[in-house]
Amino acid sequence: MSPNPPKPPKSLLRQVGRAIADFDMIRNGDRILLGVSGGKDSLSLLQILRHLQTYAPVRFELAALTVDPQVPGFDPSPLKSWYRDLGVAWHYEQQPIMEQAKTGMDGDSFCAYCSRMKRGIMYRLCRENDYNVLALAQHLDDLAESLMMSIFHGGQLRTMKAHYLNDAGDIRIIRPLAYCRERQTAAYAASAALPVIADSCPACFSMPTRREHMKTLLASEEADNPHLFANMLHAMRPLLREGPEP
Repeated sequence: MSPNPPKPPKSLLRQVGRAIADFDMIRNGDRILLGVSGGKDSLSLLQILRHLQTYAPVRFELAALTVDPQVPGFDPSPLKSWYRDLGVAWHYEQQPIMEQAKTGMDGDSFCAYCSRMKRGIMYRLCRENDYNVLALAQHLDDLAESLMMSIFHGGQLRTMKAHYLNDAGDIRIIRPLAYCRERQTAAYAASAALPVIADSCPACFSMPTRREHMKTLLASEEADNPHLFANMLHAMRPLLREGPEP
């Protein structure tokens, strides 16, 4: 694994730069903590933000955080030397989320429970280390899937926000990949030989989920309509603006 991966492609840099500008995601002096699961999306975003640091008109600091939910098969240890070689500060937190879910879940899916628990850990680490921005690596495919799930199962027009303030009002959450497709991050991660952790959430991979169903449905529709995701982004744009996230 090279400690200096190749520069992200211009298409990714352009889309991330446009999303950051459109939603005022990064401001001068921001201290950003990026949630890195070890998957292709978060590792790609890390490289994109590192590259943007070299020429962006605003100055910002960047660190990474991996939350280990202690599920079988998840081993993020190879990332430790990777971050050291990159010169990126890495925070690592362990919590037995799967075990806690057995008694702590209240009608939720494991994925929803895990996400909520991880978010609490991320907020705590931000506060303890004076990070004012939490960056997450969800992309356009994730946003489109969330919209469909909200319509189908909740009867509401909602999706993940591109930029919003948490309930406590002390941490901004940003999603710089909001305009990017999953296939773009997959292609970059493969070409750059990023140290992707296989099955970074084994519990989710071991069972069918509503999100996987939506992913399949959208892929089928896109085969007939190549402009599907561009159209969905246009429709979702008002939903991505600042405001409380559902």
